[in-house]
Amino acid sequence: MMQRINILSGEGSLNPLIPHTAEIVVGFIAFTLLFLVLKSKVVPMFEKAYAARTEAIEGGIERAEKAQLEAQRALVQYNEQLSSAQGEASKLREDARIQGAAILEELRTKAQEEAARITAAAHASIEAERQQAITSLRNEVGALAVELASKIVGEALDDQARQSRIVDRFIEDLEKSKK
Repeated sequence: MMQRINILSGEGSLNPLIPHTAEIVVGFIAFTLLFLVLKSKVVPMFEKAYAARTEAIEGGIERAEKAQLEAQRALVQYNEQLSSAQGEASKLREDARIQGAAILEELRTKAQEEAARITAAAHASIEAERQQAITSLRNEVGALAVELASKIVGEALDDQARQSRIVDRFIEDLEKSKK
């Protein structure tokens, strides 16, 4: 206690490690004021910045997750559309192949019908020409036969009706002998 009294009275040696009471009081008041200013002004600003930063990070993560989900949905939808388009293309190719085969069969049938029609027309034309040639040959052969017979017999066979009967009978006899 003596030492305290000495310090207060200013007597004795001063200890440099022990601050003056006035300094302690002023330091405590300054620290309290600084603490209150920091607590009321600076800390809320730091808290606000920290909350905004946390919200931005969490919002960014949430947006990234949403974007990833949306991208996955879009990928699934794209794959579905792709498989649908591939199925449709396959169906169209199959339909085109079937239609092509049907068209080929139809063209083949038409070509066969046309060939049969042309063949029938050719046969009819040939038969008509054959009949015409037979008629023409009959007339010529008949005329030659009558002329030859008249030379052999020495008698004129000028009667046309009689000539025609003789030639027809001769040709009928020839046809009977062929059979």
